[in-house]
Amino acid sequence: MSETRAAGETLSDRELQILELVAQGLTNEDIAAALEISKRTVDNHVSNILQKTRTKNRVELVRWALQWGKVCIDEVNCCILPNGNGSSHA
Repeated sequence: MSETRAAGETLSDRELQILELVAQGLTNEDIAAALEISKRTVDNHVSNILQKTRTKNRVELVRWALQWGKVCIDEVNCCILPNGNGSSHA
């Protein structure tokens, strides 16, 4: 996996917040309601996140987020991984 795809630090705080809600299974409409922003804004954020992480869909995005320690789901993958140069994960 390339460093660019692994980076993730290029995601803004808002994008990380939206990524977490995507990982919880919320739709863009649900995310918009939860964050009190428009669905179109959420659509734009999700599109930007997919582009930055070089993932093609929400499933790939959640897999990426779990692999790189960007989200925690039901006490699984709750450790913070170092932001190394493509270092392997344990």
